[in-house]
Amino acid sequence: MDISLSQVEYRYQANTPFERIAIQDVSIDIPTGTYLALIGHTGSGKSTVLQHLNALLVPTEGTVKIGEHEIKSHQKNKNLREVRQKVGIVFQFPEHQLFEETVEKDIIFGPMNFGVSEKEAKARAREALKQVGLGEEILEKSPFDLSGGQMRRVAIAGVLAMNPDVLVLDEPTAGLDPRGRNEIMEMFYTLHKKRNLSTILVTHSMEDAAKYADQIVIMQRGRVMKKGTPTEIFSSPSELVKMGLDVPEVVRFQMKLEQKLSVKLDKVYLSIEELSSAVAELLGRGVRT
Repeated sequence: MDISLSQVEYRYQANTPFERIAIQDVSIDIPTGTYLALIGHTGSGKSTVLQHLNALLVPTEGTVKIGEHEIKSHQKNKNLREVRQKVGIVFQFPEHQLFEETVEKDIIFGPMNFGVSEKEAKARAREALKQVGLGEEILEKSPFDLSGGQMRRVAIAGVLAMNPDVLVLDEPTAGLDPRGRNEIMEMFYTLHKKRNLSTILVTHSMEDAAKYADQIVIMQRGRVMKKGTPTEIFSSPSELVKMGLDVPEVVRFQMKLEQKLSVKLDKVYLSIEELSSAVAELLGRGVRT
């Protein structure tokens, strides 16, 4: 499902003394199947953009197009329920949204709320559990008897059971240890590829942005400051540092290596394997430390 934001502005508490512009003149195109990473400081407008992707917020100026649905400012927008069914959002700490007495009831709540039959919803629950790496034996358990990692996966299964075309991830690995982070991110990437989802990831991890995303958008003070492929974005690490943003560890290592060897590699490498091969070739040509 294609998504586009065209000159979107959003003001919190508009027309009151407390009015505040959260985002302005935001234009982003997200073709079907794209994995987009949205990065920027806290308060840069990332979460506000996310909430426009399933019409939780309606722009005060501009247009958001989600598939065939156009959501415009200053007009009554219909059929937003259909949009919300197709765009699944995984918020930070999604396990905090669990509330039913069994795992199965929690997962089927969303689909049934959108008119799916109980039989179909239960079938989706079993499939969703499989997709997040959990077994059917937990269906009758209370979600609150599970481990923290299992609870998060159950919450994610509840989003997947809606069969979304778009998956929006708002810092989905917050609070997890490195192993848990890697497992969850790999799971999302597998789902992205298998189901040809449009995936939008908000993250502070430059490693995740570099590893998984096809496109990266940098937000700053409510505006889009830069957008491009990971290679394009991280080819100017000093520019990112000036913005107060980090760069992937492998890029930092390359910068130090180039300084030590007094050479400039042909491009920025985003994986240690690629960088190792490039350095080996360079040393093979006679460059010495």
